[in-house]
Amino acid sequence: MTAPKGPLDGIRVLDWTIWQQGPVCSLMLGDMGADVIKIEELESGDPGRHLFGIGGKSLGENFYFEANNRNKRSIALNLKSDAGRAIVQELAGKADVFVQNFRKGVAQRLGLDYETLRKNNPKLIYASATGYGPNGPDSGEPSFDHLGIARSGIMRAAGEPNMPPLGIAGGIADQMGAVMLAYGVMAALVARERHGVGQEVNASHLGSMAWLQGLSVSCLLMAGFAFPRSFRAEAGNPLWNHYRCADDRWLALAMLQPDRYWAHFARAIGHPELADDERFARARARGANAAACVAILDEAFASKPRDEWMKILHEAEGDFIFTVVNDVTDLKTDPQMLANDYIADFDHPVHGAMKMIGVPVGLSETPGSIRNAAPQHGQHTEEILTEILGYSWDRIGELREQKAI
Repeated sequence: MTAPKGPLDGIRVLDWTIWQQGPVCSLMLGDMGADVIKIEELESGDPGRHLFGIGGKSLGENFYFEANNRNKRSIALNLKSDAGRAIVQELAGKADVFVQNFRKGVAQRLGLDYETLRKNNPKLIYASATGYGPNGPDSGEPSFDHLGIARSGIMRAAGEPNMPPLGIAGGIADQMGAVMLAYGVMAALVARERHGVGQEVNASHLGSMAWLQGLSVSCLLMAGFAFPRSFRAEAGNPLWNHYRCADDRWLALAMLQPDRYWAHFARAIGHPELADDERFARARARGANAAACVAILDEAFASKPRDEWMKILHEAEGDFIFTVVNDVTDLKTDPQMLANDYIADFDHPVHGAMKMIGVPVGLSETPGSIRNAAPQHGQHTEEILTEILGYSWDRIGELREQKAI
């Protein structure tokens, strides 16, 4: 028996998405073995192909599209034509999942909405990525990553109290929205297997980023307040904080039961007297004298480079909970990133040996994998039409003459 490509081997996904939020959802399904067919606009394709370079001819110019579209096949169609739309409708009849992230109303105008497609495929799972959810006064408003970060409140959760709202780099609202949509699709696939039903799945920037802050939002709803921004120099629990070392690198502590660690920690940093200092001996006292306590720890950590502190804390009595504060640039060499294949080696057919972000979830029997690079625009159009829809070469020629493909 041939080993499956992943847990979703045999699942066909139609990916009518652009930019990041939608494409990363379908990428995640592709990583898990699904056959993902990316439907692209005929003339120029997904605008993400051109975001950082004219045509994205080099890997550096085209990293955005490459990162968001591996493990997919591309079909280029003119959706302004009846024939182009008919191809999508026919493919949807043979698909398990349809993913789209266009503005509210676009799919319906083109006859590619859930109600239309489910008529020929009642078990279809139709997944939509939006900015603010499918209902409500702003459900039709366009959104990009930066707006998801803004609307969700996380701009005012990052940083210290005296700072303005802070943007967060890296497309995290798009990425989180994609994760939640993929989660919903997975759940819907299980429901279809168990109960025989297709259904519509929705995930948004707003809902996903609110969920990312679930503990703070829950605190607001149940206790009446959200987690406030705090000053690092006045951390109420100095053992839940981060400190600059002598080499300008940072170290983070995360000891949620500080009294359990305090006496051992004080000795480890060369200040055993702090264990008996009435200002700092217990958690409540340290909280009341937080600024003075953090200042002492700042001075202590500034006396040695980070590697030396890591060794000291690892070897000291107390079983402390701590780690390094990485920059994103540190991740490519972090031993834990490499040991768990969170950074993966990939032999790109054009650019050769390269590294990509790996599959973040491990399955022991049917693991996900990076099998194929992001496709060229329309690379698999003829393959998909002949393989899945059984079109003849004469029919393909006619479609080309009609400028439908």
